[in-house]
Amino acid sequence: MKGIVLTTKLLAKKTAQFALIKKAADVVILDLHGLTSMADFFVVCSGDSDTQVRAIADAVEEEMAAIGDRVWHKEGYREGQWILLDFVDVVVHVFHKDTRSFYNLEKLWGDAPTEHVEDARVKKTVRRKSPSTKRSKE
Repeated sequence: MKGIVLTTKLLAKKTAQFALIKKAADVVILDLHGLTSMADFFVVCSGDSDTQVRAIADAVEEEMAAIGDRVWHKEGYREGQWILLDFVDVVVHVFHKDTRSFYNLEKLWGDAPTEHVEDARVKKTVRRKSPSTKRSKE
């Protein structure tokens, strides 16, 4: 993919998928077209610890660099509570889950169309009912 120009929508989807590599939770893409000029898309996701938040941010940054798109600006890495990765048209917000609920970007940008992203590599498991150990008396 190196050298290929990606649309901003595809770029947002790629960053979301890269976040899922490190098991990011509740990954959403907010489409900001017509709402602001600061970015076309926000990608918002969460981690359970500051270590996981950093790992998610590292994965996004490294995978994006591998396809030729380097981060323009980065904030919050040392603290690991809210890391912002600015790719100009797409801004990735990697939150610690408690910090995410406090700032609630999805509510703040409630007018933005939202797409939930799930890991396509994770197959849905089908629960089967186990046979009952009770036998009816007939």
